[in-house]
Amino acid sequence: MDIASIFGIILGIVLVVGAMVQQAGGAFGDLAAFISPASLMIVLGGTIAATAIGFRVNEILRVFTLVRFVISKPRHSLPEICKDLIAAAEIYRKGPAELEKHIETAQVNPFIKDGLTFIAGSISLEDLKSILIQRENFRYNRELHESDLMKTLGAFSPAFGMIGTLIGLIFMLNNMGGGAEAMASIGPSMGVALITTFYGSLFSSLIFNPFSEKLKLRNKEQAQAHQLMISGLLLIWAKKHQLDVKDQLTAYIAPGDRNTFFPEDE
Repeated sequence: MDIASIFGIILGIVLVVGAMVQQAGGAFGDLAAFISPASLMIVLGGTIAATAIGFRVNEILRVFTLVRFVISKPRHSLPEICKDLIAAAEIYRKGPAELEKHIETAQVNPFIKDGLTFIAGSISLEDLKSILIQRENFRYNRELHESDLMKTLGAFSPAFGMIGTLIGLIFMLNNMGGGAEAMASIGPSMGVALITTFYGSLFSSLIFNPFSEKLKLRNKEQAQAHQLMISGLLLIWAKKHQLDVKDQLTAYIAPGDRNTFFPEDE
């Protein structure tokens, strides 16, 4: 689990609720004023409906599965990828048959396994490079599209919060001609009207936009890992010595991790 993401969500909720309780003088019962199913319907329903206009339905449904990518750790460990590629480079120098045996038993990333399978099948360098780069470009664009979807949700939710507020204000103004009793209800009615703006801003600032940024970060981390894998697979195809592969691939790793996972290099 990604502790930073979980901590940020919990901290944001705690601080917002804490501020609400403080403003209410410690009376938790007063927080019921912030609960409005109608406002929630306007904000979430309108946001999803508007996003569905610009995206396909299956992409909208996929939003709910993207949450696990936000709160999970990065999929790849660069030092582990380096070790897998270095081991494969050493085995391939013994021959394609040995590499095929290694592919059947090795627990490696599917991208690496596919690349090693291509190499064992005597694929040309240009074809190997083209396939690997094309796969990575498709993955990158797909995940970028997903972060854009989340960003769109973050852009629409405040707008529908304002729409809900306008709806509440219209009803409030229409009732102002009812005399002193109606005038006395303006304050509470205004508070109810503003709840949708509160919901829209909260969802946008605490969920949709931060999730979009985390998805972009995850995509960049994935791109770095796949660039490392592509470089390693091309070196393996060329039957470079494992020490040469090691020297070139460890350049992708931060110095601290390089000292930890490859201490003999220092």
